[in-house]
Amino acid sequence: MSHNHNNQHNHDHHHHQVSNYNFAFAIGILLNTIFVVIETGYGIMAGSLALIADAGHNLSDVLGLLLAWGASLLATKSATEKRTYGFRKVTIMASLISSVFLLVALGGIAWEAINRFANPSPVEGMTVIVVAAIGVVINTATALLFMSGQKHDLNIRAAFLHMIADAGVSLGVVIAGAIIMFKGWLLIDPAISIFIVAIILIGTWSLLRDSMNLALDSVPDDIDIAGIKKYLTNLDNVSQIHDLHIWALSTTEVALSVHLNMVDDSLSKNFLPEIQQQLHDCFNIEHSTIQVERPGDGFCMLDKHKCI
Repeated sequence: MSHNHNNQHNHDHHHHQVSNYNFAFAIGILLNTIFVVIETGYGIMAGSLALIADAGHNLSDVLGLLLAWGASLLATKSATEKRTYGFRKVTIMASLISSVFLLVALGGIAWEAINRFANPSPVEGMTVIVVAAIGVVINTATALLFMSGQKHDLNIRAAFLHMIADAGVSLGVVIAGAIIMFKGWLLIDPAISIFIVAIILIGTWSLLRDSMNLALDSVPDDIDIAGIKKYLTNLDNVSQIHDLHIWALSTTEVALSVHLNMVDDSLSKNFLPEIQQQLHDCFNIEHSTIQVERPGDGFCMLDKHKCI
């Protein structure tokens, strides 16, 4: 039996991308850690559950940023004989863990808000306004650091969405503080807390779904599998394709493997390299393995080390 295999690897972009975002991660973590301390302290002083809830979520964001940064750095480690793909999959695991952690935190915030509806407490409106306004600035600035890469990396998208959602939530807290200060409506504080939970839940659910799909080796959403099938089946001298598999090696790299049944034995030396280049340039496939099956190929009996 005559099978041809060819593989293409492209890891430079991943190392480059991680180095690009080292500064963004460091600044984002530093700013948000400082703000968590400030917001928690003033939330307790002002008796504002909205501020404390927002601080709790900002803390989870800090942990999420640390997790994503660590995973991105770990993913650059070289492959070993034990881990032939290296540690690239850890970026997907980090996104999944982060989303689960967020869901647990949201449950705690929602429970406290429900209890506060039954027992509303006084809130210092001006304190809430000032602290939350600082949060708007910090979260917006952090989100902008991740804006350019959020379309291409699930970890970066998670960081961007969390930060931009936090900016919106902090703006909501500013509004709540103003209403409490001028109207005295104490129930607006737990109401805003529930609103915070609802807003964050939408983004978290999307992150959880995407992370779970990648962890289960589903085809990434931005991959045009129909276009890939059409391209491969329309190749000259290819009668059909089978065993097409597309999965994520990491949050930035996609792999593909496929068997091509050939019409005859003719095969140019550029046949496989050209296919892989097209898969890379047109369909964002970073790593492709293509097996060519010619007419008359038999079935390999691996236990007998021969073909029949």
